[in-house]
Amino acid sequence: MSILWQPDAATLEQSNLRAYLRWLKAQRGLRFEDYHSLWQWSVSELEAFWRSIWEYFDIQAAQPYERVLASRQMPGAVWFPRARLNYAAHAFRYPSDLSPALIFCTETTTRYPQTSALSWAALRERVARLAAWLRSAGVQPGDRVAAYLPNMPEAVVAFLAAASLGAIWSSCSPDMGSTSVLDRFRQIAPKVLLVVDGYIYNGKPVDRRPVVEELIRALPSLTDVVSVPYLNEAYQPDSAAVRVQTWDEVLASAGHTAPELTFEAVPFDHPLWVLYSSGTTGLPKPIVHSHGGILLEHLKALALHGDIKPSDRFFWFTTTGWMMWNFLVSGLLLGCTVMLYDGSPARDGMMALWRFAEQQGMTIFGTSAAYITACMKAGIEPRRTCDLSALRAVGSTGSPLSEEGFRWVYQCVKPDVWLVPISGGTDVCTAFVGGCPLLPVRAGEMQCRYLGADVQAFDEAGNPLTDQVGELVVRQPMPSMPIYFWNDPEGRRYRESYFEMYPGIWRHGDWVRITAEGGVVIYGRSDATINRHGVRIGTSEIYRVVESLPQIADALVVDLEGLGGASYMPLFVVLREGATLDEALIESIKSAIREHLSPRCVPDAVIAVPEIPRTLNGKKMEVPVKKILLGAPADKAANPGSVANPSALAFFVEFARQRSR
Repeated sequence: MSILWQPDAATLEQSNLRAYLRWLKAQRGLRFEDYHSLWQWSVSELEAFWRSIWEYFDIQAAQPYERVLASRQMPGAVWFPRARLNYAAHAFRYPSDLSPALIFCTETTTRYPQTSALSWAALRERVARLAAWLRSAGVQPGDRVAAYLPNMPEAVVAFLAAASLGAIWSSCSPDMGSTSVLDRFRQIAPKVLLVVDGYIYNGKPVDRRPVVEELIRALPSLTDVVSVPYLNEAYQPDSAAVRVQTWDEVLASAGHTAPELTFEAVPFDHPLWVLYSSGTTGLPKPIVHSHGGILLEHLKALALHGDIKPSDRFFWFTTTGWMMWNFLVSGLLLGCTVMLYDGSPARDGMMALWRFAEQQGMTIFGTSAAYITACMKAGIEPRRTCDLSALRAVGSTGSPLSEEGFRWVYQCVKPDVWLVPISGGTDVCTAFVGGCPLLPVRAGEMQCRYLGADVQAFDEAGNPLTDQVGELVVRQPMPSMPIYFWNDPEGRRYRESYFEMYPGIWRHGDWVRITAEGGVVIYGRSDATINRHGVRIGTSEIYRVVESLPQIADALVVDLEGLGGASYMPLFVVLREGATLDEALIESIKSAIREHLSPRCVPDAVIAVPEIPRTLNGKKMEVPVKKILLGAPADKAANPGSVANPSALAFFVEFARQRSR
């Protein structure tokens, strides 16, 4: 792969990772020739590595730990037993008078100006006020505080307030309907619910009052609801079953003088939040992470691999329903300014986020591979219309970023920017593989395996592979692996999710190739990967070729080889306006695949569809479509509440019916 970026001498010397290496040398007498030798030490001496992270980042504990790792068993590893600490306490260690804690940009302007900032002092006061109110409402450690809020400062305040008490946080974005939200919140029985009345997306108001009222009726565990007026200042849901107060009333209840912000010291493995898998089949899995595990993992990931410093302005385009929101908020642990955006990224001809970056001096711009592809297809060149001189890194996740996407960033955004694609998951609320400020960026590759993450590519028999595509596995525990799934007391669902294929080893469900140089390429979900005539093909490879054609807006491919039947691989495409799927275009598609991939990758049929079904996190629903086309009922193949566009499944149901005749 061609090299697109190399760290210069200043970048190397000033990086957090180089500072950590100097610390290891001074404090431990450890010297490493290169990143790979450092990574090898971090997984071969796992306890020594995580002890160094604890000490390097000066973790503040009310009670010290007994040992680093009491049990290595997966699942069931026990990290830092007896230690007591609090995640939220670490978010206020580095307050600054020179830069704000939060910068917020929104389309919804009835309550806010378009862009506003919140100082560290103001953030601390609001967290203290809300924490005092939660305590007065009877919220105790272990109680659930849920939120139906957009990516706004109130969500950050509420999360930190809940965490400060040892309460358990969980959030859904208001673009999710009532069924999806209830599929999640009913499982955890929240005591307090924070809500908005609506929001604006791409200039269009979206009224969420009926959804809010349904949530209140359907969650009998609630004692209190806090309304955050967003579209209408006067909105307050009417409910006789629970106490309802507005955000302003709640903050004012503490009195004129803000109370002191205190932090409940909880065990290292005390639950911090509940996240949810995409839930393509069955109810979404409620994944529980711990205070200590997330604290250590996010400090490592953001500081050492993301190179985030207190002077940075850190942004990721996300909603509160995606784990990247939790990852973004953890920027506060490093004292940087966290940047929030609520609205459509497609506004102003795909330029809204780039203008936000320009106006606010953004230094780290995180987004999805799908957004970068959309910018590329829209033909925009942010570097020509925006001053992005402050920008030093661009992050990408959500799906594999194509080589063309890599090159677009360097050609159209900034030629000397550090491009940092990462790949991980909700399951661990971090990345397994991603960036390293000491290494070059190669087109189509992530730079490294993360420190402390014993990531390998396995064949079906469980043998490690080098420079070959295999199952992404993690051979040793990580602190941010789930402590459990909610309502899974015997751990059966947890074990089935990750440990059935390779007992005692985490199988993540992605195809991965680890190059001879230590770089990493993700090829998409392993359970949706194409296997044509013995050749294993990542679906992302096919999408990269097909979606580069100007007539194609989106695509989905599945291989219906199953139950001993012959392979049949249809390719479904969404056409751009004005395009027609005639014989000439079909031949162009097949020729492009034949030329850029292999004749074995050529689909058996190319079929136009109105839209591609996607999960709420924007991922193509390859596996549910495959199940439908193999004869499964749609409601068994996919949980409708997990589908962003449920009507898109109708085409595939009818297509399966026609094929079965």
